[in-house]
Amino acid sequence: MKKGQMELVWIRFRKNKLAMLGLIVMVLLMTVCLSAPLWLDYSKVTTQSIINAYQAPGGGHIFGTDQFGRDLFARIIYGGRISLFSGLITIGIAFVVGVAMGGTAGYFGGVVDTVIMRFCDILMSVPGVLLSMTIVAALGQGLVKMLIALSVAQIPRQARTVRAAVMTLRGQEFIEAAKCCGTGNTRILLKHIIPNVLGPLVISVMSGLGGTILSIASLGFLGIGIAPPTPEWGTIISENQASLMYYPFLGIIPGLCIMIAVLSLNFIGDGLRDALDPKQKN
Repeated sequence: MKKGQMELVWIRFRKNKLAMLGLIVMVLLMTVCLSAPLWLDYSKVTTQSIINAYQAPGGGHIFGTDQFGRDLFARIIYGGRISLFSGLITIGIAFVVGVAMGGTAGYFGGVVDTVIMRFCDILMSVPGVLLSMTIVAALGQGLVKMLIALSVAQIPRQARTVRAAVMTLRGQEFIEAAKCCGTGNTRILLKHIIPNVLGPLVISVMSGLGGTILSIASLGFLGIGIAPPTPEWGTIISENQASLMYYPFLGIIPGLCIMIAVLSLNFIGDGLRDALDPKQKN
């Protein structure tokens, strides 16, 4: 998008109070989690003190302590680094691969389109979380393997979004003019088509990011995501599930973090959808 278009989108976006609230919350969450090593000692995440187990929120422990006496606030903050930034990496990988696959399928059509889209149909025939669980079970636990699994589950959605947008543009006059000037297919895709389909892509990415964070938490809760003692919001709930009846704060606090992050991303996605809608007035 050109500078003038970006400014117009930003003006429309700012008018959406929920979208701005979501943006502020996400910026604060990411800033706090990213800067954690500067003000929060990582030893609090792993240091066990059974004598201090199950302390209620307040006092020396803002969010209380878990069954091993570990500081829940420290585990939540460092767990957010994995939950939030793993989601960004996952959706980034899916975005790049999805753009390549969807752009190629939509632009060239024919056999290329059929092969790529049938492959995407095969992946989409399996629910995303179930597909991720299957891949993680095959590859084993670990952050990198989880990112691969979640990315594979997200790629078909991104590819279909790009393909649909590209197919609406490939017959436009400015594309035909570029071909007549001898412009190569790769340059047409990268310089003329992809920049013009960023609107639907951004909306798809933002909506997919919230779902990815939920998937990360789900895999962690089921015990096939990030392996303990590494903190992650879903893993934290899973570790303490036997104690939730008596110490509900161990599940409520990380659950609220997941809810706030996903809700904020949904607000941002809705705001971007409205801001990028050409039918919206200034």
